Amino acid sequence: MSETAITVVKNDHAGREVWRYTGRVLARGATWVQLEARFNRPHDVPTPYHTFRRGDRFVEWFFADRWYNIFAMYDVDDDHFTGWYCNITRPARLERDAIYADDLALDVFVAPDGAITVLDEDEFAVLPLDEATRTAARHALDVLQRLVIARAAPFDAIPPGE
Repeated sequence: MSETAITVVKNDHAGREVWRYTGRVLARGATWVQLEARFNRPHDVPTPYHTFRRGDRFVEWFFADRWYNIFAMYDVDDDHFTGWYCNITRPARLERDAIYADDLALDVFVAPDGAITVLDEDEFAVLPLDEATRTAARHALDVLQRLVIARAAPFDAIPPGE
């Protein structure tokens, strides 16, 4: 597939835009898009579990039929793998030149050794979501954790025995 630019629009739980960035499509299926993008915040973002650095390379998967997306992250300096970041979202709206994803605050960080950190449960708990959405989001969290433990794609890059 030829390189195609695509815009990713991250919305909050109510569908209001909070961030947008551009990437390039790596692959596309009927219900998913894989793209590559660079972390484009104005400066590095340190957290207790990971430092997101301006220019880090992300390989991202968005799905129209799943309640999450997955980002594989690579260091800006030497492109070494630094982990996965997964957002619990409503299924993405995939268009030819754009992806729209409604973030539901709940996130998962997976370290290169496979250690799982669930993030922002307190933020998720106070969102004004209906019970069906809350249940679907919790189910998506369970699915992601099972995929990591089973080392299913794309988490199959976790070294055995880690």
